[in-house]
Amino acid sequence: MKYFSKGKIGRIFALSLEPGDYVLESIKEVIEKEKIRDAVVVSAVGTLDQYRIHYVTTTGYPPQNKFEHWKDKPLELASINGIVANGEPHLHIVVSDSEKAYAGHLEEGCRTLYLAEITIIEIKGLNLKRQTNQKNIITLTADT
Repeated sequence: MKYFSKGKIGRIFALSLEPGDYVLESIKEVIEKEKIRDAVVVSAVGTLDQYRIHYVTTTGYPPQNKFEHWKDKPLELASINGIVANGEPHLHIVVSDSEKAYAGHLEEGCRTLYLAEITIIEIKGLNLKRQTNQKNIITLTADT
């Protein structure tokens, strides 16, 4: 295990997405427009009518992924969380319908049904980045 503790809380962004807005694309737009280098996404609630995720399906190396996509299906957005490192978000999402919950890595193509509210907290001075290790697994590092 490794951990990094150097940064300070910077700006806090509250995103308000409207019907038809795309979730990850909107988050990326704010990251680029506001020049956010490092941040955490700590909260998201709302509704979606399109959903795209991927998740691992094996325990071996390299990991195998399965991609899922739902269209025209009303879903409650229960959570989005993750880390933005060097301007690149790595985010996971949890949504549910009337029968079960679905979780995985947030992909482009998740669309707001009625509304979505997302909170991003910028971290100043941590200088995070992701590198691929010898097992071809992406790991989080920091310039300290």
